[in-house]
Amino acid sequence: MKRYIFRIKRFNPETDQAPYWQNFEVKLEPMERLLDGLLRIKEEQDGSLTFRRSCAHGICGSCAMKINGRNRLACQTLIKDMPETVEIEPLEAYPVIKDLVVDMEPFFSKNEEVMPYLINNDPPPDRERLQSPDDQQRLVESITCIMCGSCTSACPVYWSDRQYLGPSALLKAFRFIFDTRDRATEERLKRIIHSHGLWRCHSIYNCVEVCPKEIDITSHIAALKRFALRNRLKP
Repeated sequence: MKRYIFRIKRFNPETDQAPYWQNFEVKLEPMERLLDGLLRIKEEQDGSLTFRRSCAHGICGSCAMKINGRNRLACQTLIKDMPETVEIEPLEAYPVIKDLVVDMEPFFSKNEEVMPYLINNDPPPDRERLQSPDDQQRLVESITCIMCGSCTSACPVYWSDRQYLGPSALLKAFRFIFDTRDRATEERLKRIIHSHGLWRCHSIYNCVEVCPKEIDITSHIAALKRFALRNRLKP
């Protein structure tokens, strides 16, 4: 087992005047994850340390946090790939509730704005609504989003404009606008084409760098821009 220092940025708005750093020493095997270290600290050293986690297998996105300056999932971060001192902070740009737990409500509300659900008022078929393999393949990457919030947190546009929809919401808009079974394209486009919407993306690629599912979010947003221009929906 190897000794690591976890330097964690802590803050409790109810008792602290400002965030502060606290160091914890923890011993871990090479194939253990950063999440294992956090759990060990909470169970053995300081039960007040607060963070989110659920599935611990890279599916739910709950344990997204800033690790050595980059947004990652703690459950996917192997300790063997980390230096002996690891800095851990809450996701940037979201209000801190306590320690590594942030308020995700602003993130989820942006996703709600684009109507992230299939809308089709056509008479239902006898069986399921069919889609060709090619049409489904166009969507498959966007469908793998786990809503961890890492992309929006890493977006410089969102840092300066908290009303900006953000990469996650625009990716969700792509997922339904390009779904051949959906019938709400016009309404959904209205919801993303405004002063804090689609055209605020400057293709900086921070969202692509931090996505734990390796989704090329920027290219999906670019496809939305091309679609909007073809339909003469100007910036």
